[in-house]
Amino acid sequence: MHILITGGAGFIGSHVVRHFLKSYPSYTVTNLDNLTYAGNLANLADVDKMANYRFIKGDITDGAFLLNLFESNRFDGVIHLAAESHVDRSIANPTEFVVTNVLGTVNLLNAARASWQNGMEGKRFYHISTDEVYGSLGSDGLFTEQTAYDPHSPYSASKASSDHFVRAYHDTYGLPVVISNCSNNYGSFQFPEKLIPLFINNIRQNKPLPVYGKGENVRDWLWVEDHAQAIDVIYHQGKSGETYNIGGHNEWTNIDLIRLLCRILDQKLGREAGESAKLITYVTDRAGHDLRYAIDSTKLQRELGWVPSISFEKGLELTVEWYLANQVWLDNVTSGSYQHYYQKMYGRA
Repeated sequence: MHILITGGAGFIGSHVVRHFLKSYPSYTVTNLDNLTYAGNLANLADVDKMANYRFIKGDITDGAFLLNLFESNRFDGVIHLAAESHVDRSIANPTEFVVTNVLGTVNLLNAARASWQNGMEGKRFYHISTDEVYGSLGSDGLFTEQTAYDPHSPYSASKASSDHFVRAYHDTYGLPVVISNCSNNYGSFQFPEKLIPLFINNIRQNKPLPVYGKGENVRDWLWVEDHAQAIDVIYHQGKSGETYNIGGHNEWTNIDLIRLLCRILDQKLGREAGESAKLITYVTDRAGHDLRYAIDSTKLQRELGWVPSISFEKGLELTVEWYLANQVWLDNVTSGSYQHYYQKMYGRA
């Protein structure tokens, strides 16, 4: 089997690439990534010499390129993770999110459809989405696969649109698709503009910890390696045309999560208890900031047997330990030096 994984040099994508390479040595895995700011081949340094792996730099917004790529490779499956994903960036530049997340997804759908038009049997187009398409919850309730879409940011609106196109290609053209909507991921190799690695790095450097509003927003946290395992299960066992929610069953307010991070890092860095918490600084809330996300993954557990493998407290401790042990990686990303290297090698994204 030959699988194309888009966005495979990113945070979640690199874990999925690694998981499939190590779990299925008979598969060929092609990683397609444009190496924009969130793509970093150092995330895959431990597997990039494996015989069943190859990397291609390319842009999913280039439809002609994708048609040629599919024609020359005859992929059996696509796991589509390539996306712009940071809400603050989408507020500053919404058009970029429309182009990448919507047009890029449609280009991939077109390429897969053209490649598989003479036989869909054994093929699969797996689109990875987010719980943010569902909007915001109150103090109770959970997102299910039947929850109506209600996106509140340009990012979530672009992902909602791409989800609709994937379903439309299934209904209109019979393309064999599955979709999953996941809660907030955390773990190793996450780009340090996201909350957990940003705050780990700021605590390490004694920089302020900017908390939106009062820090009362609630998120459900999913360990990225559990997410990769769920993607494996859904890819191989999911029913065509179906959607599966993936959640970690770990709801935390932002401020409680940050205080837990501070306590863990005080211990790991040998600081006095409460020292890192002094760095907490409250800032003006983000525009359109959803109050609460929470995923009901009952369908995935009941039908396909997936369950999270780790508690949030343990996963967060492992995550902190990884960032502290990989400060060279962290410094290269925060300084931007990794991008300069790829620009010399491949040219600008």
